[in-house]
Amino acid sequence: MSGEEILVGYDGSPDAARALDWALDEAGRSGRPVRLAYVFEWLTVAGWIGPGVAPGVWPDEEARRQVEELVSRAARDAGTTHPELTVTGEVLDGPPALVLQEASVDAGLLVLGTRGHGGFGELLAGSTAVTVAAHAHCPVVVVRDGTSERWAGPVAVGVDGSECSLLALGFAYEQAAARRVPLRVVRAWQPPAGRWAPPGFDPDAAVAEARTEVEEALARWRGAFPNVEVTVDVAGGSASSLLVEASRGAGLVVVGTRGRGGLRGMLLGSVSQQLLHHADCPVAVVRER
Repeated sequence: MSGEEILVGYDGSPDAARALDWALDEAGRSGRPVRLAYVFEWLTVAGWIGPGVAPGVWPDEEARRQVEELVSRAARDAGTTHPELTVTGEVLDGPPALVLQEASVDAGLLVLGTRGHGGFGELLAGSTAVTVAAHAHCPVVVVRDGTSERWAGPVAVGVDGSECSLLALGFAYEQAAARRVPLRVVRAWQPPAGRWAPPGFDPDAAVAEARTEVEEALARWRGAFPNVEVTVDVAGGSASSLLVEASRGAGLVVVGTRGRGGLRGMLLGSVSQQLLHHADCPVAVVRER
């Protein structure tokens, strides 16, 4: 794993606290430093949203003092419970998605909760989620509300042969090795519908071809991580449905930003978006730096 820091979008909300817990758990394995970043979201020229503070006129020194204390206290508490780690915090200004994107340049991993209050209100409910996951300069992990706080279970990854999915496979292998859990590789294929099947179509041959493609991708990593137990599931159906199902009981599900079926102009594919909203465990979205 990279020695770069783990960046956490933090605003004091319960979801942000879960994201911080996940980041500390990850840092405990990798030894990487953790940096908390609170971002002010500007609604109007004169207004902003703060943690538990009524909207005020900027600059509001008292509000900023409260925010700085919030972040400092969270970093201090995290350092107390994890004395072996380096945990720092800072306050940044601007649109959350853009600011986090810029801050991710120096990070090895960006961790977010599903939604928060203040600067991260509805962060992952709409277009901002797509922007953060698609444009960050490092992998993005989204710790969804209601997922297990223990994050136990195997690592699941979607592979379709695209460059993005192969990057996701490498990240998933590293995670499985670090966590000492099995790796489940999911390969979806769409069988032709009824009368549209080409003459002589053999579904068994199609499954065998897909499995061979996955095994060829795995060959690169088996030597590097010989102790990782790997299972390969090749099934007909949509990749998003299969991966959402795989997320049940998994500790982490990993996908690329877009797959083979996506339009090249799309920075985040439909499978990634579906997982951000429906997975039952944290989701890692991996893209080329």
